[in-house]
Amino acid sequence: MRREKLLFTPGPLSTSESVKRAMMRDLGSRDGEFIEVVRNIRRRLLQIGGVENRGYEAILMQGSGTFAIESVISSVIPRDGKLLVLINGAYGRRMAQIAKTLAIKTETVVVPESLPIDVCQAEAMLVRDPGITHVGVIHCETTTGMLNAVEALGKVVRRLGRVFVVDAMSSFGGMPLPVADWSIDFLISSANKCIQGVPGFGFVLARRDLLMESEGRTRSVSLDLISQWKGLEADGQFRFTPPTHALLAFWQALEELQAEGGVAGRAARYATNKRVLSEGMGKLGFESYLAPEHQSSIITSFRYPKHPNFNFSQFYERLSARGFVIYPGKVSDADCFRIGTIGHIFPKDIEALVAAIGETLREMGIAQLQSGSGTGQKQETRMTGASSSN
Repeated sequence: MRREKLLFTPGPLSTSESVKRAMMRDLGSRDGEFIEVVRNIRRRLLQIGGVENRGYEAILMQGSGTFAIESVISSVIPRDGKLLVLINGAYGRRMAQIAKTLAIKTETVVVPESLPIDVCQAEAMLVRDPGITHVGVIHCETTTGMLNAVEALGKVVRRLGRVFVVDAMSSFGGMPLPVADWSIDFLISSANKCIQGVPGFGFVLARRDLLMESEGRTRSVSLDLISQWKGLEADGQFRFTPPTHALLAFWQALEELQAEGGVAGRAARYATNKRVLSEGMGKLGFESYLAPEHQSSIITSFRYPKHPNFNFSQFYERLSARGFVIYPGKVSDADCFRIGTIGHIFPKDIEALVAAIGETLREMGIAQLQSGSGTGQKQETRMTGASSSN
């Protein structure tokens, strides 16, 4: 039997055998059992967001997470509205690109990818431009693993009377995210991230009153958010073919999230994964792109070693051949690669990955000398050619 590779990515990611098995049945999209699964998924998502019976709706949308983001942007911003996108990475840039492509008036606040969004800078822009109606931001910018201050931003956006749209693609289900308490009006995430399902759909937690206000604003047929909600409310049906197998897998993944202790339990495992990774990579001499205080437990960007023998394509392929799949970098101002610490992976898997990285470096003719020791202390490292014994 072929060995399954472990995916150290921000999604799609490694899933449990039971999630995979959940897809091994065919269920009609109009079957009563399937409609009940969809109903239960929607209710559970509201519970995870802390907004059950608090004036929010859960809406499932076919496609990747980006489809769900485009659904919100294309459906809820009025023709005379304006979107402010707060950007410190590739996914913020994508949100702005979607809005501009839809001919929505768009402003941006751009900060370096190594820094979090500046709340004061965002507030100044909103005060300066009363035409801005909506504000969009990425919670965990998976370009780098950066966590942005969504709670503080939400307070500013609410106080200034704007609508707050949050891409929580890589964080929802993997860390506490109280939607209403953080003044989030539209939260968007995906099945194949921290809830550990498989690709096939995204979802939106939407403030009901703002959703109702969006009637007639849509710029799309297939991504019409309020029509999708109306269909789900009326008879539990998707307007177009639903990803039945992905939804069955997602319900199983939600049950496994609950069994792990909910979001708190999963967040604890991810935090341990992250700690083991950071300690192991530090011992190998790798430098993370972000300062420790800005890093999430979701994914970490590491700078390329400064050694003539290092080639990322070879590094990636050698690790993949060993059964470990990492992620290329997306940072625009540095050569980096990324390692995710979410999904159905555990500290022992992280330890195995770090060991494989060490072996791969030796194969590539790279060894390391380092001075300094102790957690949290600055280490001076350099990469050098391997000795003849390698």
